[in-house]
Amino acid sequence: QVQLVESGGGLVQAGGSLRLSCTTPGRTFSTYNMAWFRQAPGKERDFVARISPNGGNTDYADSVKGRFTISRDNAKRSLYLQMNSLKPEDTAVYYCAARRVIPTNTPNAYSYWGQGTQVTISS
Repeated sequence: QVQLVESGGGLVQAGGSLRLSCTTPGRTFSTYNMAWFRQAPGKERDFVARISPNGGNTDYADSVKGRFTISRDNAKRSLYLQMNSLKPEDTAVYYCAARRVIPTNTPNAYSYWGQGTQVTISS
């Protein structure tokens, strides 16, 4: 069992920045592929970004490329999402997720999820 706890959400104006964090007390964090997903009201949960266990490989949704950066610090058992140039359409609940095996952008493939953190972007 992997427990994930997100933080860092909030309300910012369009064009602003936020940094989300996801931490776990588990000692196996460094063995997991990690990802960020988001879900807006009335919409499906969408892929945002993912990162390999050693941080060497990343992938992003087209909608966030060039604006968001995913990173991890295995020593701190933490995952991050730096979000810049935020837009109102980025408003959603953001979730971190963990998957042990082959990386994927499909939410149903992830075994462990955090509780989510709300990000609201005002225009």
